[in-house]
Amino acid sequence: MCGIAGIHTLAALPSSELEGAVRAMTATLAHRGPDADGVYLDRSLALGHRRLSILDLSEAGAQPMTSEDGRCTLVLNGEIYNHLELREQLGPRSWRGTSDTETLLAGLERWRPEKALERLRGMFSFAFWDARLRTLLLARDRLGEKPLYYARIGQTFLFASELKALRAHPEFDPEIDREALAGYLRHSYVPGPRTIYRDAKKLQPGHMLRVDMDGMHEPEPYWSLRETLEAAEPFDGSPCDAADRLEALLREAVRGQMLADVPLGALLSGGIDSSLIVALMQAENPGRVRTFTIGSADPAYDEAAHARAVAAHLGTEHTELVARPEDALELVGLLPEIYDEPFADASQLPTRLVCGLTREHVAVCLSGDGGDEFFAGYNRHFWAPELWNRISRVPAPLRRAFAAALRAASPRSLDTAFGLLGAVLPEKYRQRTPGQKLHKLAQAMPAGTREEMYALLASIWPDPASLLVRGTEPLQLWQRPGEWPENLGFARWMQYMDAATYLPDDILVKVDRAAMSVSLETRAPYLDHKVVEFAATLPPEMQAEPGRGKLLLRRVLERHVPRGLFERPKTGFGIPLGPWLRTALRPWAEELLAEKRLEEQGLLRPAPIRKAWKDHLAGRADNEYKLWNVLMLQAWLERWI
Repeated sequence: MCGIAGIHTLAALPSSELEGAVRAMTATLAHRGPDADGVYLDRSLALGHRRLSILDLSEAGAQPMTSEDGRCTLVLNGEIYNHLELREQLGPRSWRGTSDTETLLAGLERWRPEKALERLRGMFSFAFWDARLRTLLLARDRLGEKPLYYARIGQTFLFASELKALRAHPEFDPEIDREALAGYLRHSYVPGPRTIYRDAKKLQPGHMLRVDMDGMHEPEPYWSLRETLEAAEPFDGSPCDAADRLEALLREAVRGQMLADVPLGALLSGGIDSSLIVALMQAENPGRVRTFTIGSADPAYDEAAHARAVAAHLGTEHTELVARPEDALELVGLLPEIYDEPFADASQLPTRLVCGLTREHVAVCLSGDGGDEFFAGYNRHFWAPELWNRISRVPAPLRRAFAAALRAASPRSLDTAFGLLGAVLPEKYRQRTPGQKLHKLAQAMPAGTREEMYALLASIWPDPASLLVRGTEPLQLWQRPGEWPENLGFARWMQYMDAATYLPDDILVKVDRAAMSVSLETRAPYLDHKVVEFAATLPPEMQAEPGRGKLLLRRVLERHVPRGLFERPKTGFGIPLGPWLRTALRPWAEELLAEKRLEEQGLLRPAPIRKAWKDHLAGRADNEYKLWNVLMLQAWLERWI
C-alpha cells in the first residue's frame, strides 16, 4: 500500500520547479508510505511515490519503477494478488526482484493496458508513463478499493491518492462544489465522480484515464458492474453446489490476499462476513491467525464478546480494545485531516481505533468489507421489498399520517415499548435500536416509488436543499434509470445501488483512510472480482428471504463455525454516538453548531440544524447521524477552508 501523485503539464517548467511541486504533493502522503519516497522526471512529467513496503522489502521494489530500456515508468498504490501467476504468463525474463510492481510494469509493456487490466486480480490505482508515446495512463481497480483523484487546471493535469496532495499544488483552487455539498448532506459522503472541490474529480472504479500531448481524455471503463450483472448467467445448481463454489472462490481469494513479506492479521467483528474470512484464513494457515476487534462500554453496541467467541472456536490469537467516549474526543480533531473532504459515516471512529490497535501488531489485515453489498446483508435488502409491497397499497395521505404518528413518539419510548415486547417477538424482529429504525421507516413511508423509498432509507438529510443557503442537488444514480442494469428485481437493484455508490464512496473510503492514517494495509477478499461475478449469478432465493439475508454466506460459515455463534439480528459497526453527543462530545458539538458560526459561514441554514440539535439533547429524537453529518462538515471547514 502506498501513496502516489503526479503532474503532467504542457507548460515549459524547469525540472527543479516540477520536482519541487511533486515532492510537496507526496509529502502530504507520508502516512500512506512511511518507508521510502521517490520521484521520476521526464520534461513535462513528474511522478511521485511514497512506499509502504509489503512485498519485496528491498530496493528492487522501490518506486517509481522504470523498465530496463527506460521507455516506461510506473507508480502503483495497492497489491496485485495474482502477480506470480502473471509472471508465469510473461515467460522467462531477468527479474530484478519479487515485487508485484515489477510484474505489473512488465505486463503493461507486454500487453496493451486494456488487456493487462483484464488479467489483474487486486486492489490498485496506478499511473503508467510511456515516454515514447508521451502518454500517461491512470487506472483504478474494479470495485474502488484504492482511491485516485485528479484535476485539470489550465495546461496542468494533477493526480494523487488523496485530495490533500492536490491541494499542495500551487495552482489548485479549493473552491467548494455546492452540488457536491448537497450530495454530501444527503449521504454523509460526496458521491463520485464529484469531490467537495469544484476542480477535482474521483476516477471511478473500473475506469482508466489517458493524458497525452492533446490533453486529458474522458475516463473510459475497462470493467463494469452493470454489464457484469446484465451478462450473468443464472446459477442452476443447488444451494449446496453454490456454497461449494463460493467457498472455493473465497479460499482462492483469501490465499492470494495472505501473500505478504510482513506480519498479517484480520479484523474480526464476530459477524458473518469477517468470521467467514477469518475461518478461511485459519484453514489456509498452519499457524494461528492474528485477529483484532473493538468493543464498546455500552452493551447495546458491544460485539466484542461475539468476536471473542468466534476467535476462541477458530483458535486465533485475539486482541481487543474497548472504545470509550474520551477516545472519540481525542480522535475527532484528527478526522478532517484523515478524510480530506467532509465524511460522516460515524463508524469511522471505531474503524480508526481498531486500525490503530491492529497496526501495533501487524502491517496488513484482511477484512469482511463487501459481504453486505454482494450477498444481501443490509436490512433494506431483505425488508424493503416486502415493505414496499405492503405500503404501496396504502393511500399516500394515510402513509403520511402514520409516519407523523411514528415521529411523534420519541425513540426512547419506542425502545421501551419494544423492550417490553422483546420476550414474545420472533428473533428476526428484534432490533438493537428499534426507535431509531422506526423513525427511519417514517422518513421513507411517504415515498411515491420503490426507488424513492430506497433513497429515503439511505438518506441522512432527506431534503438537503432545505439546509443549503445556495445550491441544488444533482441527480443521483437512483434517479437515472438509463444507467441501471436491465431486468433486476428490487432487492438486486438495491444491492447494485449500494455496490455502485455506498461501497466505493463510503465503506471503502472509510477503511482506506482510517487504515492508511496509521500505515496499515487492508485487503477485502469479498471484493475479488471473481467472487463478485459469481455473486451476480445467484438467484434471489439463495441471497435473502424475508427478515434474513446472506443465506449463502451463512451456509458456508456453518461449515466452520457453530451456527449459535453467528445467528443473531444484524448490527452495524457502531458506537453510542447519540449519548456521547449529549455528554462527552457536547461542548465540542455546541461550538461547531453555534448559530452565529453557521450564519457567518453562509453555507447552511441554521434553523433546521439548531432544531435537530435541541430535539436530540431533549431526547425527542435521535438525530446523531444528521448532527454528525453537519459536525463533520463544520470540522472540515475549520481545518481546510
